[in-house]
Amino acid sequence: MHQGYKEKGKVMATQLADLWENVRVALDGLLANKLRSVLTMLGVIIGVASVVALLSIGNGASASITSQISSIGTNMLIVTAGGMGRIGGGPGGSLGLTMSDAEALADPNQVTAAAMVVPQYGGEGQIIYGDSNLNASITGVPPAYQDLYDLTLARGEFISSSEVDKRSKVAVLGATVASDLFGNFNPIGQKIKVSTFGATVSLTVIGVLNEQGGSMLNEADSSIFVPLSTAQTKLFNGRNSLGQLVVNRVNVMAKSEALVDTAQTQIDTVLRDRHGLEPEEDADFRIINQADMLEMATSVTSSLTVFLGAIAGISLLVGGIGIMNIMLVSVTERTREIGLRKAVGARKNDVLGQFLMEAILLSLLGGLGGVLVGIGLSQIVNLTGTFNSVVTPGSILLAVTFSLAIGLFFGIYPANKAAGLNPIEALRYE
Repeated sequence: MHQGYKEKGKVMATQLADLWENVRVALDGLLANKLRSVLTMLGVIIGVASVVALLSIGNGASASITSQISSIGTNMLIVTAGGMGRIGGGPGGSLGLTMSDAEALADPNQVTAAAMVVPQYGGEGQIIYGDSNLNASITGVPPAYQDLYDLTLARGEFISSSEVDKRSKVAVLGATVASDLFGNFNPIGQKIKVSTFGATVSLTVIGVLNEQGGSMLNEADSSIFVPLSTAQTKLFNGRNSLGQLVVNRVNVMAKSEALVDTAQTQIDTVLRDRHGLEPEEDADFRIINQADMLEMATSVTSSLTVFLGAIAGISLLVGGIGIMNIMLVSVTERTREIGLRKAVGARKNDVLGQFLMEAILLSLLGGLGGVLVGIGLSQIVNLTGTFNSVVTPGSILLAVTFSLAIGLFFGIYPANKAAGLNPIEALRYE
Protein backbone atom coordinates (compact mmCIF):
# COMPACT_ATOMS: atom_id res chain seq x y z
CA MET A 1 0.00 0.00 0.00
CA HIS A 2 2.87 2.37 0.89
CA GLN A 3 4.44 1.54 -2.46
CA GLY A 4 1.15 2.62 -4.19
CA TYR A 5 1.16 5.96 -2.37
CA LYS A 6 4.78 6.53 -3.41
CA GLU A 7 3.95 5.81 -7.05
CA LYS A 8 0.97 8.22 -6.95
CA GLY A 9 3.20 10.86 -5.35
CA LYS A 10 5.79 10.48 -8.09
CA VAL A 11 3.13 10.78 -10.80
CA MET A 12 1.70 13.92 -9.16
CA ALA A 13 5.16 15.45 -8.79
CA THR A 14 5.86 14.73 -12.47
CA GLN A 15 2.57 16.32 -13.53
CA LEU A 16 3.26 19.42 -11.44
CA ALA A 17 6.75 19.66 -12.92
CA ASP A 18 5.32 19.40 -16.44
CA LEU A 19 2.71 22.06 -15.61
CA TRP A 20 5.34 24.44 -14.25
CA GLU A 21 7.50 23.83 -17.31
CA ASN A 22 4.53 24.72 -19.55
CA VAL A 23 3.94 27.88 -17.53
CA ARG A 24 7.62 28.86 -17.75
CA VAL A 25 7.82 28.23 -21.48
CA ALA A 26 4.54 30.09 -22.05
CA LEU A 27 5.80 33.09 -20.09
CA ASP A 28 9.02 33.09 -22.10
CA GLY A 29 6.94 33.07 -25.29
CA LEU A 30 4.82 36.02 -24.10
CA LEU A 31 7.83 38.02 -22.90
CA ALA A 32 9.54 37.50 -26.26
CA ASN A 33 6.85 39.73 -27.80
CA LYS A 34 5.96 42.07 -24.92
CA LEU A 35 4.13 44.75 -26.91
CA ARG A 36 2.07 42.25 -28.87
CA SER A 37 1.17 40.38 -25.68
CA VAL A 38 0.08 43.61 -23.96
CA LEU A 39 -2.02 44.68 -26.93
CA THR A 40 -3.63 41.23 -27.02
CA MET A 41 -4.40 41.39 -23.31
CA LEU A 42 -5.88 44.86 -23.78
CA GLY A 43 -9.06 43.37 -25.28
CA VAL A 44 -9.49 41.11 -22.25
CA ILE A 45 -8.65 43.95 -19.85
CA ILE A 46 -11.34 46.15 -21.39
CA GLY A 47 -13.84 43.31 -21.36
CA VAL A 48 -13.25 42.31 -17.73
CA ALA A 49 -13.15 45.96 -16.59
CA SER A 50 -16.48 46.53 -18.33
CA VAL A 51 -18.04 43.48 -16.66
CA VAL A 52 -16.80 44.45 -13.18
CA ALA A 53 -17.69 48.14 -13.55
CA LEU A 54 -21.13 47.64 -15.07
CA LEU A 55 -22.10 44.89 -12.61
CA SER A 56 -20.96 47.10 -9.72
CA ILE A 57 -22.99 50.02 -11.08
CA GLY A 58 -26.02 47.75 -11.50
CA ASN A 59 -25.60 46.37 -7.97
CA GLY A 60 -25.19 49.90 -6.62
CA ALA A 61 -28.32 51.14 -8.38
CA SER A 62 -30.24 48.12 -7.08
CA ALA A 63 -29.03 48.71 -3.52
CA SER A 64 -29.88 52.43 -3.76
CA ILE A 65 -33.44 51.83 -4.98
CA THR A 66 -34.00 49.05 -2.44
CA SER A 67 -32.68 51.28 0.34
CA GLN A 68 -34.98 54.13 -0.67
CA ILE A 69 -38.06 51.92 -0.62
CA SER A 70 -37.04 50.12 2.57
CA SER A 71 -36.31 53.42 4.34
CA ILE A 72 -40.01 54.30 4.10
CA GLY A 73 -40.93 50.91 5.53
CA THR A 74 -42.35 47.80 3.93
CA ASN A 75 -45.47 48.17 6.08
CA MET A 76 -46.41 51.42 4.30
CA LEU A 77 -49.42 51.63 1.97
CA ILE A 78 -50.00 54.57 -0.38
CA VAL A 79 -53.60 55.25 -1.42
CA THR A 80 -54.15 57.52 -4.43
CA ALA A 81 -57.11 58.56 -6.56
CA GLY A 82 -57.48 57.03 -10.01
CA GLY A 83 -57.79 53.56 -11.46
CA MET A 84 -60.08 51.84 -13.91
CA GLY A 85 -63.31 52.68 -12.07
CA ARG A 86 -65.96 55.25 -12.88
CA ILE A 87 -64.74 58.80 -13.39
CA GLY A 88 -66.36 62.18 -13.54
CA GLY A 89 -68.25 64.30 -11.03
CA GLY A 90 -71.76 63.27 -12.01
CA PRO A 91 -73.99 60.76 -10.25
CA GLY A 92 -72.18 57.48 -9.75
CA GLY A 93 -68.86 59.03 -10.80
CA SER A 94 -65.63 59.29 -8.83
CA LEU A 95 -65.03 62.46 -6.84
CA GLY A 96 -61.43 61.60 -6.01
CA LEU A 97 -60.06 60.93 -2.56
CA THR A 98 -61.67 63.31 -0.11
CA MET A 99 -60.78 64.40 3.40
CA SER A 100 -63.81 62.41 4.53
CA ASP A 101 -62.24 59.30 2.95
CA ALA A 102 -59.02 59.96 4.85
CA GLU A 103 -60.93 60.44 8.11
CA ALA A 104 -62.78 57.16 7.53
CA LEU A 105 -59.47 55.33 6.98
CA ALA A 106 -58.13 56.90 10.19
CA ASP A 107 -61.09 55.48 12.14
CA PRO A 108 -59.64 52.59 14.20
CA ASN A 109 -63.01 50.84 14.10
CA GLN A 110 -62.93 50.65 10.28
CA VAL A 111 -59.24 50.05 9.50
CA THR A 112 -58.10 48.17 12.58
CA ALA A 113 -54.72 47.20 11.10
CA ALA A 114 -53.60 50.82 10.56
CA ALA A 115 -51.20 52.42 13.03
CA MET A 116 -51.08 55.82 11.33
CA VAL A 117 -53.10 57.51 8.55
CA VAL A 118 -51.70 60.73 7.08
CA PRO A 119 -53.33 62.56 4.14
CA GLN A 120 -51.46 65.08 1.97
CA TYR A 121 -52.26 67.49 -0.84
CA GLY A 122 -50.08 69.67 -3.01
CA GLY A 123 -48.46 70.36 -6.34
CA GLU A 124 -45.67 72.33 -8.00
CA GLY A 125 -45.05 76.06 -7.66
CA GLN A 126 -42.49 78.84 -7.90
CA ILE A 127 -40.81 79.87 -4.65
CA ILE A 128 -39.53 83.46 -4.54
CA TYR A 129 -37.30 85.25 -2.03
CA GLY A 130 -35.80 88.56 -3.08
CA ASP A 131 -33.98 88.04 -6.37
CA SER A 132 -33.89 84.26 -5.92
CA ASN A 133 -36.58 81.93 -7.21
CA LEU A 134 -36.92 78.26 -7.97
CA ASN A 135 -39.50 75.63 -8.79
CA ALA A 136 -40.26 73.19 -6.00
CA SER A 137 -42.80 70.67 -4.80
CA ILE A 138 -45.32 72.18 -2.35
CA THR A 139 -46.85 69.61 -0.03
CA GLY A 140 -49.69 70.32 2.37
CA VAL A 141 -49.43 68.03 5.39
CA PRO A 142 -50.67 67.56 8.97
CA PRO A 143 -48.19 67.38 11.91
CA ALA A 144 -48.13 63.55 11.81
CA TYR A 145 -46.32 63.68 8.46
CA GLN A 146 -43.08 64.48 10.30
CA ASP A 147 -43.26 61.29 12.38
CA LEU A 148 -44.41 59.19 9.42
CA TYR A 149 -41.32 59.98 7.34
CA ASP A 150 -39.00 60.62 10.30
CA LEU A 151 -38.19 64.18 9.22
CA THR A 152 -35.71 66.02 11.44
CA LEU A 153 -35.35 69.78 11.81
CA ALA A 154 -32.17 71.81 11.48
CA ARG A 155 -33.93 74.99 12.67
CA GLY A 156 -37.31 76.10 13.88
CA GLU A 157 -40.34 73.85 14.18
CA PHE A 158 -42.65 71.73 12.07
CA ILE A 159 -46.30 72.44 11.26
CA SER A 160 -48.65 72.23 14.25
CA SER A 161 -52.30 71.19 14.57
CA SER A 162 -53.36 74.77 15.35
CA GLU A 163 -51.72 75.99 12.13
CA VAL A 164 -53.68 73.39 10.17
CA ASP A 165 -56.91 74.44 11.93
CA LYS A 166 -56.26 78.14 11.25
CA ARG A 167 -55.03 77.63 7.65
CA SER A 168 -51.91 79.54 8.66
CA LYS A 169 -49.61 80.96 6.00
CA VAL A 170 -46.44 79.25 7.19
CA ALA A 171 -43.88 76.99 5.55
CA VAL A 172 -41.14 74.51 6.43
CA LEU A 173 -38.32 74.38 3.87
CA GLY A 174 -36.42 71.32 2.68
CA ALA A 175 -32.64 71.53 3.01
CA THR A 176 -31.97 72.10 -0.70
CA VAL A 177 -34.68 74.75 -1.04
CA ALA A 178 -33.38 76.62 2.01
CA SER A 179 -29.81 76.52 0.73
CA ASP A 180 -30.75 77.68 -2.78
CA LEU A 181 -32.91 80.57 -1.54
CA PHE A 182 -31.03 81.75 1.54
CA GLY A 183 -27.51 80.33 1.37
CA ASN A 184 -26.04 80.48 4.88
CA PHE A 185 -28.57 83.08 6.04
CA ASN A 186 -31.08 82.02 8.72
CA PRO A 187 -34.50 81.88 6.98
CA ILE A 188 -36.60 81.54 10.15
CA GLY A 189 -39.13 84.37 10.29
CA GLN A 190 -38.47 85.44 6.68
CA LYS A 191 -41.32 85.73 4.21
CA ILE A 192 -41.30 83.91 0.86
CA LYS A 193 -43.76 84.17 -1.99
CA VAL A 194 -45.29 81.00 -3.39
CA SER A 195 -46.79 81.29 -6.85
CA THR A 196 -49.03 78.51 -8.16
CA PHE A 197 -51.59 78.29 -10.93
CA GLY A 198 -54.21 79.18 -8.35
CA ALA A 199 -52.64 82.11 -6.50
CA THR A 200 -49.59 83.94 -5.20
CA VAL A 201 -49.35 83.78 -1.41
CA SER A 202 -46.82 85.14 1.08
CA LEU A 203 -45.69 82.53 3.65
CA THR A 204 -43.57 82.89 6.77
CA VAL A 205 -40.76 80.36 7.18
CA ILE A 206 -41.06 78.58 10.55
CA GLY A 207 -38.66 75.68 10.04
CA VAL A 208 -35.85 74.17 7.98
CA LEU A 209 -35.36 70.41 7.64
CA ASN A 210 -32.07 68.60 7.91
CA GLU A 211 -30.92 66.96 4.69
CA GLN A 212 -33.04 63.82 4.41
CA GLY A 213 -31.74 62.21 1.23
CA GLY A 214 -33.81 61.31 -1.81
CA SER A 215 -36.62 58.81 -1.74
CA MET A 216 -38.87 57.53 -4.50
CA LEU A 217 -41.97 58.71 -2.65
CA ASN A 218 -40.64 61.56 -0.51
CA GLU A 219 -38.27 64.14 -1.99
CA ALA A 220 -38.20 66.21 1.19
CA ASP A 221 -34.99 68.11 0.40
CA SER A 222 -36.42 69.74 -2.71
CA SER A 223 -39.86 70.45 -1.23
CA ILE A 224 -41.55 72.95 1.02
CA PHE A 225 -44.23 71.89 3.49
CA VAL A 226 -47.29 73.92 4.44
CA PRO A 227 -50.39 73.15 6.54
CA LEU A 228 -52.69 70.75 4.69
CA SER A 229 -55.64 73.15 4.87
CA THR A 230 -53.51 76.02 3.51
CA ALA A 231 -52.51 73.99 0.46
CA GLN A 232 -56.13 72.97 -0.17
CA THR A 233 -57.74 76.39 0.18
CA LYS A 234 -55.11 79.10 -0.39
CA LEU A 235 -52.49 77.69 -2.76
CA PHE A 236 -54.41 75.19 -4.86
CA ASN A 237 -58.02 74.48 -5.72
CA GLY A 238 -58.31 71.46 -3.48
CA ARG A 239 -62.01 70.76 -3.91
CA ASN A 240 -64.00 68.44 -6.15
CA SER A 241 -67.15 69.29 -8.11
CA LEU A 242 -69.26 68.98 -4.95
CA GLY A 243 -67.05 71.39 -3.03
CA GLN A 244 -65.53 68.65 -0.89
CA LEU A 245 -61.87 68.97 0.15
CA VAL A 246 -59.71 66.40 -1.62
CA VAL A 247 -56.24 64.93 -1.09
CA ASN A 248 -53.57 63.68 -3.51
CA ARG A 249 -52.86 60.61 -1.46
CA VAL A 250 -53.32 59.00 1.92
CA ASN A 251 -50.29 57.41 3.59
CA VAL A 252 -51.26 54.43 5.72
CA MET A 253 -48.75 52.77 8.03
CA ALA A 254 -49.82 49.26 9.02
CA LYS A 255 -49.23 48.17 12.61
CA SER A 256 -46.75 45.57 11.41
CA GLU A 257 -45.44 44.04 8.20
CA ALA A 258 -47.57 40.97 8.89
CA LEU A 259 -50.72 43.12 8.87
CA VAL A 260 -50.03 44.90 5.56
CA ASP A 261 -52.33 42.63 3.55
CA THR A 262 -55.04 42.96 6.19
CA ALA A 263 -54.78 46.74 6.15
CA GLN A 264 -54.92 46.75 2.34
CA THR A 265 -58.08 44.65 2.36
CA GLN A 266 -59.71 46.87 4.97
CA ILE A 267 -58.82 50.04 3.03
CA ASP A 268 -60.28 48.55 -0.15
CA THR A 269 -63.49 47.60 1.67
CA VAL A 270 -63.94 51.04 3.28
CA LEU A 271 -63.31 53.02 0.08
CA ARG A 272 -65.51 50.77 -2.07
CA ASP A 273 -68.33 51.22 0.41
CA ARG A 274 -67.88 55.00 0.51
CA HIS A 275 -67.60 55.30 -3.28
CA GLY A 276 -70.56 53.02 -3.97
CA LEU A 277 -68.52 50.39 -5.81
CA GLU A 278 -69.52 46.75 -6.00
CA PRO A 279 -66.85 44.09 -5.26
CA GLU A 280 -66.69 43.10 -8.94
CA GLU A 281 -66.31 46.69 -10.17
CA ASP A 282 -62.92 48.25 -10.96
CA ALA A 283 -61.76 50.60 -8.21
CA ASP A 284 -61.48 54.37 -8.77
CA PHE A 285 -58.46 54.42 -6.42
CA ARG A 286 -55.09 52.70 -6.19
CA ILE A 287 -53.41 51.08 -3.21
CA ILE A 288 -49.64 50.87 -3.57
CA ASN A 289 -48.02 48.21 -1.42
CA GLN A 290 -44.41 49.03 -0.49
CA ALA A 291 -43.51 45.36 -0.19
CA ASP A 292 -44.76 44.76 -3.74
CA MET A 293 -42.82 47.80 -4.94
CA LEU A 294 -39.66 46.48 -3.28
CA GLU A 295 -40.09 43.06 -4.89
CA MET A 296 -40.75 44.60 -8.31
CA ALA A 297 -37.82 47.03 -8.04
CA THR A 298 -35.50 44.20 -6.99
CA SER A 299 -36.63 42.12 -9.96
CA VAL A 300 -36.19 44.99 -12.42
CA THR A 301 -32.76 46.03 -11.13
CA SER A 302 -31.55 42.42 -11.07
CA SER A 303 -32.59 42.02 -14.70
CA LEU A 304 -30.86 45.31 -15.52
CA THR A 305 -27.66 44.15 -13.82
CA VAL A 306 -27.65 40.90 -15.79
CA PHE A 307 -28.32 42.85 -19.00
CA LEU A 308 -25.41 45.21 -18.32
CA GLY A 309 -23.14 42.26 -17.58
CA ALA A 310 -24.18 40.55 -20.82
CA ILE A 311 -23.38 43.69 -22.83
CA ALA A 312 -19.95 43.89 -21.18
CA GLY A 313 -19.44 40.19 -21.91
CA ILE A 314 -19.54 40.95 -25.64
CA SER A 315 -16.31 42.91 -25.32
CA LEU A 316 -14.77 39.85 -23.66
CA LEU A 317 -15.69 37.80 -26.71
CA VAL A 318 -13.94 40.37 -28.88
CA GLY A 319 -10.89 40.03 -26.62
CA GLY A 320 -11.04 36.26 -27.05
CA ILE A 321 -11.06 36.59 -30.85
CA GLY A 322 -7.97 38.78 -30.48
CA ILE A 323 -6.27 36.02 -28.48
CA MET A 324 -7.09 33.45 -31.18
CA ASN A 325 -5.78 35.74 -33.88
CA ILE A 326 -2.46 36.37 -32.12
CA MET A 327 -2.02 32.70 -31.24
CA LEU A 328 -2.53 31.71 -34.89
CA VAL A 329 0.11 34.25 -35.90
CA SER A 330 2.38 32.86 -33.19
CA VAL A 331 1.94 29.30 -34.50
CA THR A 332 2.88 30.47 -38.00
CA GLU A 333 5.93 32.37 -36.75
CA ARG A 334 7.16 29.48 -34.61
CA THR A 335 6.53 26.64 -37.04
CA ARG A 336 10.26 25.74 -37.26
CA GLU A 337 10.54 25.88 -33.44
CA ILE A 338 7.60 23.49 -33.15
CA GLY A 339 9.14 21.15 -35.70
CA LEU A 340 12.45 21.18 -33.84
CA ARG A 341 10.80 20.43 -30.50
CA LYS A 342 8.86 17.51 -31.98
CA ALA A 343 11.97 16.23 -33.74
CA VAL A 344 13.86 15.99 -30.44
CA GLY A 345 11.05 14.12 -28.73
CA ALA A 346 8.32 16.58 -27.72
CA ARG A 347 4.96 14.88 -27.71
CA LYS A 348 1.78 16.28 -29.24
CA ASN A 349 0.40 16.94 -25.77
CA ASP A 350 3.53 18.92 -24.86
CA VAL A 351 3.08 21.32 -27.78
CA LEU A 352 -0.67 21.48 -27.18
CA GLY A 353 -0.11 22.31 -23.51
CA GLN A 354 2.46 25.00 -24.30
CA PHE A 355 0.26 26.99 -26.68
CA LEU A 356 -2.87 26.44 -24.62
CA MET A 357 -1.02 27.71 -21.54
CA GLU A 358 0.01 30.85 -23.45
CA ALA A 359 -3.61 31.57 -24.34
CA ILE A 360 -4.74 30.95 -20.75
CA LEU A 361 -1.99 33.19 -19.33
CA LEU A 362 -2.95 35.96 -21.74
CA SER A 363 -6.56 35.83 -20.60
CA LEU A 364 -5.66 35.38 -16.91
CA LEU A 365 -3.25 38.32 -16.78
CA GLY A 366 -5.67 40.39 -18.82
CA GLY A 367 -8.48 39.38 -16.44
CA LEU A 368 -6.53 40.42 -13.35
CA GLY A 369 -5.63 43.73 -14.97
CA GLY A 370 -9.27 44.22 -15.96
CA VAL A 371 -10.41 43.62 -12.37
CA LEU A 372 -8.11 46.39 -11.13
CA VAL A 373 -9.33 48.78 -13.85
CA GLY A 374 -12.98 47.86 -13.17
CA ILE A 375 -12.60 48.50 -9.43
CA GLY A 376 -10.96 51.84 -10.26
CA LEU A 377 -13.86 52.83 -12.52
CA SER A 378 -16.32 51.87 -9.78
CA GLN A 379 -14.50 54.11 -7.31
CA ILE A 380 -14.67 57.00 -9.80
CA VAL A 381 -18.45 56.50 -9.99
CA ASN A 382 -18.57 56.63 -6.18
CA LEU A 383 -16.71 59.96 -6.21
CA THR A 384 -19.44 61.50 -8.36
CA GLY A 385 -21.85 61.06 -5.43
CA THR A 386 -24.71 59.86 -7.66
CA PHE A 387 -24.84 56.53 -5.85
CA ASN A 388 -22.40 53.99 -4.48
CA SER A 389 -21.38 51.29 -6.93
CA VAL A 390 -20.97 47.94 -5.19
CA VAL A 391 -18.12 45.65 -6.28
CA THR A 392 -18.95 42.13 -5.11
CA PRO A 393 -16.62 39.10 -4.97
CA GLY A 394 -19.15 37.32 -7.16
CA SER A 395 -18.78 39.86 -10.00
CA ILE A 396 -14.96 39.61 -9.81
CA LEU A 397 -15.08 35.80 -9.80
CA LEU A 398 -17.54 35.81 -12.72
CA ALA A 399 -15.39 38.16 -14.79
CA VAL A 400 -12.12 36.29 -14.17
CA THR A 401 -13.72 32.87 -14.71
CA PHE A 402 -15.31 34.07 -17.94
CA SER A 403 -11.99 35.51 -19.15
CA LEU A 404 -10.25 32.18 -18.42
CA ALA A 405 -12.99 30.33 -20.28
CA ILE A 406 -12.57 32.72 -23.21
CA GLY A 407 -8.80 32.09 -23.26
CA LEU A 408 -9.31 28.34 -23.09
CA PHE A 409 -12.00 28.32 -25.78
CA PHE A 410 -10.21 30.56 -28.26
CA GLY A 411 -6.83 28.99 -27.54
CA ILE A 412 -7.85 25.41 -28.34
CA TYR A 413 -7.85 25.77 -32.13
CA PRO A 414 -4.40 27.44 -32.45
CA ALA A 415 -2.96 24.96 -29.92
CA ASN A 416 -4.39 21.99 -31.83
CA LYS A 417 -3.03 23.42 -35.06
CA ALA A 418 0.45 23.72 -33.53
CA ALA A 419 0.30 20.23 -32.00
CA GLY A 420 -0.83 18.69 -35.28
CA LEU A 421 2.08 20.00 -37.37
CA ASN A 422 4.21 17.38 -39.10
CA PRO A 423 7.76 17.79 -37.71
CA ILE A 424 9.44 17.24 -41.10
CA GLU A 425 7.23 19.79 -42.89
CA ALA A 426 7.61 22.20 -39.94
CA LEU A 427 11.41 22.04 -40.17
CA ARG A 428 11.23 22.80 -43.91
CA TYR A 429 8.94 25.85 -43.29
CA GLU A 430 10.40 29.20 -44.34
